[in-house]
Amino acid sequence: MQPRIPTAIVFSLACLAAGHAEVHTAQGILSGEATATSVLLQTRLTAIPGPELDREGDVPGAEGVACFEYGADPAFANAARTPWLRAAPERDFIVRAHVTGLEAGTLYHCRVIAGKDEADARPGRAGSFRTLPDAAGHAPLSFVMGSCMNYHSFMAGKANGGGPVTATEEDKRLGYPSFAAMSALKPAFFIGTGDIVYYDHPAQAAASTLPELRRKWHEQFRFPRMTDFFSVTPAYWSKDDHDFRYNDADLRGEREPRAGTGIEIFREQMPVLPADAAATPTYRTHRVHRHAQLWFVEGRDYRSPNKMPDGPDKTLWGAEQRAWLQRTLKESDAPWKIIITPTPMVGPDRNSKTDNHTNLAGFKHEADSFFEWLRAEGVTGVLTFCGDRHWQYHSIHPLGVEEFSVGALNDENAIRGERPGGPKTTDPEGKIKQPYIYSEPTGGFLHVTLSTGTQGRAKLGIEFRDDHGKVLHSVLKRAE
Repeated sequence: MQPRIPTAIVFSLACLAAGHAEVHTAQGILSGEATATSVLLQTRLTAIPGPELDREGDVPGAEGVACFEYGADPAFANAARTPWLRAAPERDFIVRAHVTGLEAGTLYHCRVIAGKDEADARPGRAGSFRTLPDAAGHAPLSFVMGSCMNYHSFMAGKANGGGPVTATEEDKRLGYPSFAAMSALKPAFFIGTGDIVYYDHPAQAAASTLPELRRKWHEQFRFPRMTDFFSVTPAYWSKDDHDFRYNDADLRGEREPRAGTGIEIFREQMPVLPADAAATPTYRTHRVHRHAQLWFVEGRDYRSPNKMPDGPDKTLWGAEQRAWLQRTLKESDAPWKIIITPTPMVGPDRNSKTDNHTNLAGFKHEADSFFEWLRAEGVTGVLTFCGDRHWQYHSIHPLGVEEFSVGALNDENAIRGERPGGPKTTDPEGKIKQPYIYSEPTGGFLHVTLSTGTQGRAKLGIEFRDDHGKVLHSVLKRAE
């Protein structure tokens, strides 16, 4: 049997043989914000095929044009095409198309057509995505959720808080093991809850200029395990502090990168909004199943200063976002109303911090008043799934709201975590109930399943898995 030559190399050799200038897509093809009828398709034209970096430790971009073909046939017979898009340096050579008019619950195949110009363009990376089912669908659905991908700790073999150092040389070539484990589960979609990259790690070489910030995204998204996974798995993304500015950053201060830069680069790099939707907020909601609706809240763009005294005037969400959240929660008839939050709302957390909803000198008043509002308005079935905290846990607030923390995606970024009742935590009196916290630090992810049980009752399964896919703990919930 002849050895299989990677598709990117075949494409590159074919271009050279035909006399075409080389244009690659080293970071693969991404699909984002899938709905029942639409999706965002994205790629970045690059000067090298990857996955190796160049001498500068980067994946340089390449000017050119690209469009996307998509359809139900894997051979692309009768496929539709998006308009041609130009890959230009001011957009970091990224092209993104908003595809509409799709059928609900349908598997679509897609591929990039790219070149230096339209005459030069040839088929390149291929992938697939499935649109969300309509709100009446009963078919089972699963998704996965990850957070806190610390490239430096992974590649350098340095623990960022006491977790194990396990990345092998093969892992450093292929990428985080969690993506191989998630691929095996064939989820409908992935949720990234922030800290997708770490601008401020390593500290002595923190990114501040535009090329340095963009390089963090390039080095992260060229791993084969990631390009393979995201070529067939739509994703929904949020940002937190490290992929915004730096640890615990708010909107204040002159330190680079400035807040406006952090907001713009996230919108540039991640397929969260159409490329021309500069004024559209990144908070949004999606009905992903008959039994579940997701809310993605924005935690950095509207917050009050972290050091402002806590109270009714201090907000992490901003008045407009909170009003939207409360209105849409009341309007929803989904049995499970899941808030995807980059930072925790229940915890407990360390009492030394001031940047999230659990922190005593942070934004606790807003979280507690929101939980009180849920009870007063009779809004049921609300859960929070959070990133940011580098340990996995399941906690229950005194007012009844349950929180599931995804932990860190890679071992080297995991920490032991805080338990209720600890004197140095945000819950020194032990009022929070905690049915689960992992016994030892490990990287990993959440695997969530939605299905219909007997008599049409909604079932929600939540599995805490390590970075090789082993189930550490599971929770099964049934709607009333």
